Amino acid sequence: MKKMILAALIGATILTPAAATAQDRGNRDNRGAQTREQRQQWQQQRQEQRTQRRERPQVQPRPAVAPAPAPQVNPERRDFRQDRREDRRDFREERREDRRDFRQGGTTPRDYRDDRRDDRRDYRDERREDRRDYRDDRRDDRRDWRQDQRRYGDWRDQQQYRRGWDDDRNWGRSWRGDRRYDWSDYRARNRHVYRLPRYYAPRGYSYGYRRFSIGLTIGSMLFAPNYWINDPFYYRLPPAYGAYRWVRYYNDALLVDIRTGYVVDVVHDIFW
Repeated sequence: MKKMILAALIGATILTPAAATAQDRGNRDNRGAQTREQRQQWQQQRQEQRTQRRERPQVQPRPAVAPAPAPQVNPERRDFRQDRREDRRDFREERREDRRDFRQGGTTPRDYRDDRRDDRRDYRDERREDRRDYRDDRRDDRRDWRQDQRRYGDWRDQQQYRRGWDDDRNWGRSWRGDRRYDWSDYRARNRHVYRLPRYYAPRGYSYGYRRFSIGLTIGSMLFAPNYWINDPFYYRLPPAYGAYRWVRYYNDALLVDIRTGYVVDVVHDIFW
């Protein structure tokens, strides 16, 4: 009897988990089927909503716009505008009256144009006369200069200025006593002639101004052709021939032998 009870208990114990497992499987299957049905229903509803949205035009509601407040006009500004309008009207009426008086006075726009033409003609005639006077003055100056040259004679024929042209160390400096080359007196009466543009030292020369004297030898960059004084007599300096050239060095005039750079003569502070 005991054996039968034990066998029954063992069989019930073995069969109970198997039955529970089978029941769980059935429940899971049922849940999976329900989930699939719900998912299909949800997808179908979503597809219908999409179709409805495509068929129905999407109208977005316009945002409510608050009415703009009415502009408040300052009464003082309104009065100012009114005064401006009245001033313009008065000005126009005055212009009309002036034109009427101008026409009634006998003067016409044609007369005004004739007056303008006469003024322009007078101005042109004055300009022509001024140019003629200037040319005449230039001719007179050249004639006077030529007469002075004839009076004092040609300096090229005077041996005192030719002495030393073949010798670098024997330049005749007696020209300083000649009235033709009195540059100091000439500068006092013609200051604008000696007022030259700013002096720019040659590239590579960084020593600044040095007061050169006769007998020194300077570098070739200081007596390059762009520093030559091509018309010495314009500044009342004696002409230089041969290898000698008058050279501007800052406000000084140097007479340089361009073959050697030897400073033959110097005039300090001749220019402004």
